[in-house]
Amino acid sequence: MQKKLFSELGLAPEILKGIERMGFEEASPIQSAAIPVLLEGADVVGQSQTGSGKTAAFGIPAIQLVDASLRAPQVLILCPTRELAVQVAEEIAKLAFFKRGVRELPIYGGQSYERQFRGLSAGAQIIIGTPGRVMDHLERKSLKLDQIKMVILDEADRMLDMGFVDDIKTILRQVPEERQTVFFSATIPRPIQELIKTFTREPVSVRMEAQALTVPAIDQVYYEVDRRSKLEVLCRLIDLEDVKLAIIFCATKMMVDELTEHLIARGYTADKLHGDMTQAMRERVMARFRRRAVEILVATDVAARGLDVDDIEVVFNFDLPHDGEDYVHRIGRTGRAGKGGKAVTFVAGREIYRLENIQRFTKSRIRRAKIPSAEEVEGKRATAFAEALRETLQKGEYKRHDELLDSLLEQNYSPTDIASALIHLLGEEKPRGGQAIPEDRSSSRNFPDPGARERRERGRDDHDGGGRGRPERPHTGPREEAGTVSHEPGMVRLAFNVGRAHAVQPGDFVGVIAGVTAIPKGEIGAIHLQATKTLVDVAEARVDLVLKKLNGIQFKGRKLAVRPAAEGAKKSRAARPA
Repeated sequence: MQKKLFSELGLAPEILKGIERMGFEEASPIQSAAIPVLLEGADVVGQSQTGSGKTAAFGIPAIQLVDASLRAPQVLILCPTRELAVQVAEEIAKLAFFKRGVRELPIYGGQSYERQFRGLSAGAQIIIGTPGRVMDHLERKSLKLDQIKMVILDEADRMLDMGFVDDIKTILRQVPEERQTVFFSATIPRPIQELIKTFTREPVSVRMEAQALTVPAIDQVYYEVDRRSKLEVLCRLIDLEDVKLAIIFCATKMMVDELTEHLIARGYTADKLHGDMTQAMRERVMARFRRRAVEILVATDVAARGLDVDDIEVVFNFDLPHDGEDYVHRIGRTGRAGKGGKAVTFVAGREIYRLENIQRFTKSRIRRAKIPSAEEVEGKRATAFAEALRETLQKGEYKRHDELLDSLLEQNYSPTDIASALIHLLGEEKPRGGQAIPEDRSSSRNFPDPGARERRERGRDDHDGGGRGRPERPHTGPREEAGTVSHEPGMVRLAFNVGRAHAVQPGDFVGVIAGVTAIPKGEIGAIHLQATKTLVDVAEARVDLVLKKLNGIQFKGRKLAVRPAAEGAKKSRAARPA
């Protein structure tokens, strides 16, 4: 599809000025095709890859459509996730920078209602929201749709997968019939086709060619590796490539929790992102990742779309995605804006056939690579050290220790012996990876964890799919009973007398705490489900309120008992025989 200059698309001067401020001149293929059609007022069904510029493709016509003098919602953009809603809102704000009087407002679950009420009352014209929170505002009568001129469904197939189809139908029935309707979707399954047929009028189809599904700048490789050897191979690759910023995708929340723990234990700066974490925690993790305080983000597919971070060097598919579409969305996190990137996929056993299907879907070659040996990693590390030492000597920016060296030379040590001993001392720290890769390929474990059996026998293996927040770090001070102390600053861990055996989920605890005490969900942190109890982190200032309001109430058919987890641990230790 032919590209055009933005100046050729019939845009208003203030919008062109905003585009120029963002550093863009030439429109992408999807923008070149969709913007003129949308400016003419036609309904559009667009299919395009992630990272293709589709947000600007519908955002620019939406901004141009808005009447800045009318203080009411005129454009409604529905997104599947909070992350995508925020990302779209940020881009809309940049594009509309020079159109005075235009306001955008993201509305999504986990954010304060008061802030959203204020934005709606102030007359925001472009509303970007998740279907659930949009429905909430409609029920509260705080969002009125009678002035809507354009409705955009971004990543419609994803919203369908997440179960929002009924909410979408309800919302579309409440907007004026005389409006423009826009669908953007990577795929068009039958339920989406039915929505298009019901809610659009002679839509124009804008579709990218199949060969545009992947980004050419991405170097795609795969390694055939036994499941229990994945962790070791992963660490070797990170060390060999000296990765500074990477995303690792896992299939389940439990895998994300466990892999993050293992990486931190090996000395990597890692954090996690998955759907069971509170919105406040997810935003904190993303903020740390964006400012490079975290070098490795371990995530489920909840982060595959709507996650916008520049300069991600490598995307690792620790677990193979289910299909080619998910693969495309995952690897689209790297190689953005024309930059190079790398996608590494681990394949075990019969998964090789699924990988072949992915290659056919993407029409790209994913080359096989040889697993690097421990000696190669050590060699690379030694070379890097020698280069750093040479640069330091050339610059001369180091403190001199002539007196110490003269003393050693007087004791008849040669200069080469002294230098070798110093390098040996510097190399005392063990490499972050370093275990042998087992030859036995029959194990079904995802990676080795020598202490897992011992933890389970002692009843301490409490991480599961309901885990929230950051993983437990090794204690450096006096040993505490596992799980009794929160690792989130300003949070206190409470113990509830209800656990997995009582058929509860993490969301049940968020619901009962927020519902009974009315404290914001952002002040509820990590949730660790155990067999007969659950540990929940709560903001320190709210502990007394939670203990007062929740103790004694009925919850899941039981009388609820809540206490500080550390207090219970002290009682348990005191009761043990000396």
